[in-house]
Formats: sequence, structure tokens, C-alpha cells
Amino acid sequence: MTTGAQHVTDPTVQLASLSKWFGQKVAVSDIECSFGPGVTGLLGPNGAGKTTLLRLMTGVLVPSSGSLSIHGENPRANPDIYCRIGLVPEDEAVYNHLTARQFIRWSADLTHVGDAAIAVERAIRAVALENAADRRLATFSKGMRQRAKVASALVHDPDVLFLDEPLNGADPVQRAALIDLFVRLGAEGRTVIVSSHVLGEVERMAGRVIAMVDGRLAAAGPVAAIRDAMSDIPRKIRIESTDPRALATALLTAPFVTGIAIEANVLHVQSAEPVQFAYMLPEAARAAAVRLTRVDPEDDSLESVFRYLVDGR
Repeated sequence: MTTGAQHVTDPTVQLASLSKWFGQKVAVSDIECSFGPGVTGLLGPNGAGKTTLLRLMTGVLVPSSGSLSIHGENPRANPDIYCRIGLVPEDEAVYNHLTARQFIRWSADLTHVGDAAIAVERAIRAVALENAADRRLATFSKGMRQRAKVASALVHDPDVLFLDEPLNGADPVQRAALIDLFVRLGAEGRTVIVSSHVLGEVERMAGRVIAMVDGRLAAAGPVAAIRDAMSDIPRKIRIESTDPRALATALLTAPFVTGIAIEANVLHVQSAEPVQFAYMLPEAARAAAVRLTRVDPEDDSLESVFRYLVDGR
């Protein structure tokens, strides 16, 4: 973990020894960190405890121990705080019989927005739903429902946003637009906390990462620091080519290769230096007169990365 990086100098959200357990199951264990203006990625594999942590921070769940505050207040003790926060939950929290416009207006009414009609139209424009705003949510794709949920969370102009896997189901164009929106909101000085299990997504929108595994804080700091911590993890690469056996022969004595296996005409290579290996692989293929057709990481999962960060040092 990057020393001291779990805290910021100007926090809007603070967690102190926060834990949550359900019976014998510990979902979140002793989380100590803070969040401030800008976009922070809450990163971790599925089941890491991200959703439970977000529900604790928004007051949906009561902590088993520890404390939390938003703008210095516990949201469960001071309901007025809810007018300053927005939540996009991971689950399908929409009313399918409503149109998108009605759903967003319902959220505006719940948070007592003064000029609700103007606020609703502003939120609809923010997520580019103008052409579908009067369609029922039951007719929306998952990506469009995600955009409606984001608009609902933005309609009362909150200064703290909690977004739980907000890009799930969005197509590439929708994802890019939502990422641009979150970056813009962070640049405006809002505190934006985005949960994701996809490192590449977080890297595109967040300058800072809080990483979790098994309910614990695994790493904290700038995205670049997390990348550096990952750099010496042995990685497995899956390679498809026109002649896997010839390529395997060429790679056997190559630098950066620590293991090779062939399975069903697919080459599985392990390298302790994946970046350097990526540079030398095309040269090895050319020397063996082999054409590469596909190259994919096999263990680029956050779970393997974070377990290394927690247990491997």
C-alpha cells in the first residue's frame, strides 16, 4: 500500500476503522481512508466489498463498528446530508412503468429540488437522453437504464456522488460519454467515488485509487503507483498463431519467458516482465515465420493483482 495515500488533505468523506459483518461473514474490515474533490476509483474484483462499502458510506447500511462522515456529518444522524449526495446503485433500481423523465422527476421531488422542471431537463441533457426521455424504462437497454440512473442521481445537483459500477451494460459510445461526464464533474470540484472491477475504466477517469480485496484495503494512491506495484507480478499470456509449436520453440530461450505450455493449439506463456515481453514477441514471431492472430492476458484479473499487493510483499 502507498503509505499515507489512503487519506487526502481536504476530505469530504471520511472513514475511520469502518467494518461490517453479516453473522460470521466479514464483508468490510477496518477500512480507514478518506475521499476529497475529484474522481476516486474504488477498485476491486467482484466480491471485494465495494458495494457494501458504498452502502455504508451512503447510510443504507449501519456499520458494525467504526464511523464515517460526509461533510463532517453521519448521514444516518443528519438526513439533510442526503440532499448533498447522489447514488447510482449497482442493482436495477428503476421503476419500469415510468418514463425516464418521470423517474428523474420523482428523484427531484424526493430531494425537494426548487425548480424541478428545469433540473430534470438539465439532468436529461447531461446523459444525452433527450430523444428517449418519454419512453418507459421497461423499453430501455441496460446501458440506457444506467444513464437514467445517473441522471436521477444528478438532478438535485449533489456535491458528493457514489457510483456503483455505473458503466455496466453501456456500449462503447455510452461508456466514453459517461466517463467524460464523471471526469467533468470531478473537475468541477465534486467528490466522485466510482466503483469498478475494471482497471482500464478507472484509469480513464480517476487519478486516485482505493483498492479492495476480501473486504480489506489492498492499495491506495495514484493509478500510476498501483500500476508500478503490479509491474513485477508474473503474468500469463494467451497467444494464438499460425504455428504455436514453432513459436514455442522460438520463445523457449527468449528473455522474460519463465514458462510455456501448449493446449489445443494455443500457446500459454508466463513472463515476469510482461511489458518487455510484449515488445519482443513480434520479433520472435517474425524470426520463426509465424503470424500472430490473437494475444490476450490470462490473469489480468484484479483479484490476482490485489492478492499479490496484500499477501505477496
